[in-house]
Amino acid sequence: MERIDEASPRLKARIAGVFYLMVFLTAVPFFAGAKLVVSADAAATATNILAQEALYRFGWASNLIATACYIVVTALFYELFKPVNRSVSLTAAFFSLVGCGLGALSGVFQLAPLALLGGARYLNVFNPEQLQALALLFLKLQAQAYNIGLVFFGCYCLLIGYLIFRSTFLPRILGILMVIAGVGWLTFLSPPLATYLSPYILAPGILGEGSLTLWLLAIGVNAQRWNEQAGAAGNGDPRAVPLRATT
Repeated sequence: MERIDEASPRLKARIAGVFYLMVFLTAVPFFAGAKLVVSADAAATATNILAQEALYRFGWASNLIATACYIVVTALFYELFKPVNRSVSLTAAFFSLVGCGLGALSGVFQLAPLALLGGARYLNVFNPEQLQALALLFLKLQAQAYNIGLVFFGCYCLLIGYLIFRSTFLPRILGILMVIAGVGWLTFLSPPLATYLSPYILAPGILGEGSLTLWLLAIGVNAQRWNEQAGAAGNGDPRAVPLRATT
């Protein structure tokens, strides 16, 4: 955290963009692994998992990597946006970390079917149909934990969108797009609604968070305006000295 605090705002933004991009890239194998689940057929789900165990494990690992990357993004965004409003930035970080925690918990549920279907001797007290049903039950719990995490990420996107809109060092349109992304993720408050709107509900999130990611990678932030806003906020950063406005 000390190294993060000492980095320039533009470098923080670029690093955040790199880790945000990693979140997008790791989503591909995660959703590929999720395709193995047949929601109404425990036997078919078990067959798919055992037949493509490597893909399933890769999907689990990608979820873990994505969670770790998002924690880094959260820390960097807190540092970037606290000159705008420290309390809102801290609240946003809280929502994100809770979402990351739920994402990690969903990974535990995702591993459970491998243990149940692995053929361990102590599981012989259950018949195959019972083990398959338990495996599917854990996968449904995994999906619920993941969806609840998306609600917290929706709150996070709303707050980050607000901070971007109030900032002077990023385009306001990015803030508007992040708010729209947050509203999209909040539809997971009602799983039937989210299911009905799927896969179209992914579009606002991809547009908002994707646009922000590309901007951070390509341009970063306006360092002069960031320093001006940090100085005006009086956040105690020795580098955050207000710069004289140029005419």
